[in-house]
Amino acid sequence: MNGATAQARLIVDELVRNGVRHAVLCPGSRNAPLSFALHQAEQKGLLTVHVRIDERSAGFLALGLAKTGTPAVVTCTSGTAVVNLHPAVVEAQLTGVPLVALTADRPVDLYRTGASQTIDQYDVLGIPTLHMPEGADEPTTRSLVCRAIATHGPSHVNVPFRPPLTPSDDAWPSSDRDVWTATDRTFAVETRPSDLPARTLVLLGDDRPERLAGAAELGWPVIAEPTAPGGLRHGSLLLNAGLPEHLRPDAVLVVGRVTLSRGQQSLVRDTPVVHAVGEQALWPDVPFSASRASTWLPEPAEVDGEWSQAWQSAVKNVSEAVDDLLDAEPWPTGLHVARTLTRAVPAGSLLFVGSSNPIRDVDFAGERRADVTVHANRGAAGIDGSVSTAIGLAVEHGGPAYALMGDLTFLHDSNGLLADHRPDLTIVVLNDDGGGIFSLLEQGAPKYERGFERIFGTPHGTDLTALCAGYRIPHSTVDGEEELRSALAAPGGLQVVEVQAKRDELRALHERLKSTVSTVFSR
Repeated sequence: MNGATAQARLIVDELVRNGVRHAVLCPGSRNAPLSFALHQAEQKGLLTVHVRIDERSAGFLALGLAKTGTPAVVTCTSGTAVVNLHPAVVEAQLTGVPLVALTADRPVDLYRTGASQTIDQYDVLGIPTLHMPEGADEPTTRSLVCRAIATHGPSHVNVPFRPPLTPSDDAWPSSDRDVWTATDRTFAVETRPSDLPARTLVLLGDDRPERLAGAAELGWPVIAEPTAPGGLRHGSLLLNAGLPEHLRPDAVLVVGRVTLSRGQQSLVRDTPVVHAVGEQALWPDVPFSASRASTWLPEPAEVDGEWSQAWQSAVKNVSEAVDDLLDAEPWPTGLHVARTLTRAVPAGSLLFVGSSNPIRDVDFAGERRADVTVHANRGAAGIDGSVSTAIGLAVEHGGPAYALMGDLTFLHDSNGLLADHRPDLTIVVLNDDGGGIFSLLEQGAPKYERGFERIFGTPHGTDLTALCAGYRIPHSTVDGEEELRSALAAPGGLQVVEVQAKRDELRALHERLKSTVSTVFSR
């Protein structure tokens, strides 16, 4: 057996021993030993291989597969293929997702020689590279793989291979050994006594439930981003509209990455006591105003029952007012679609929400359901890789799955539709023909309208029906709320449901929404 084949088989065997069940493979020459080894492992029933031709989409597919906490691998050939994994690794790093980038490399003696498809791959993904010595023995190979799996968040294993790159036999290494110990990624949540006051407001923002265990049950009012469990419906709307004095907290407890709402950041900045709960250097404190920080959850000393009830009443009144407003508005807007989708999906569903407006629409208008798991790429909050992430999550979920994203997000990762495994995933695309999010930001103000469409709105006119047909993906366009409900009722395979909307009234609608909430407070 040649050295490249032997080492590749050891790597794959040790990945399997450490619980890896999904590997995303991008075809290439230098990673041929890994490709053969992964295919052989799949034939043995040891793991599932997903093949993608686009490394960026492949990275996000692996991210989605790993989002539930079980490590997943993406492997590719040398050169610029490796660099295309960087966006997914960035997202994994900011959210602690165990994504393993397993990259093939040329022998180091080819560095700086002008050899084809050869670049310096050390630390190229922005995280420390675990470099596999060429022809490393079995203990070294297995030990390094264990280190990669034990790393919190993403890891990068770089393996130089020297020809021959194809196997000459089908021998498989024995794994009935106890020299190397499979890693344990169990996340323990610790609580300690706290001196936080009775009027403490909890902000939750994460899509890793094990990190938030108990945070929603502390007794204080909770405003949770859509990816966090529990929380008060329309909570972010209350913050964005400006809290009245009787609802203002004496302290804020921030758990996880809270980045979605400017109202959240204003509250954190203006509250005298802010306790941030996070990990290592990734403190959830954008305005740098935390007065204390910990890796443990505080225990509530006491709860102001009258104040908590005032919060419940405010949320109830705001919910009724928002629903009345949307019922009076022409369908569809992103807020309508978010509300319908979060109400209509069956119990036990998984929902992935794209960045920009969709995640905010769900935050502002969506239902909070304990029987639906919500995910989003909120680490770097980019629009890239969303189709692939959703597919990865759906594969791992194994039940009905849905995704909600805008047209630009969908187009940005249309290569993700090139899927060899097509789970039951319905992708709902809110198509307003361009960058609707910019309508709600400063550059969407009337005084900038002269150049807005050219440099921010960016209408594209893409025919999504034709695009999906090219990928052989079922596509439908819905024109009403009941039609959307029907399209969501019976998920079967990978399909796209398009809702066409307009952007020209979006800013005015959100201004009416904020005004409505403010009016409720003034009653």
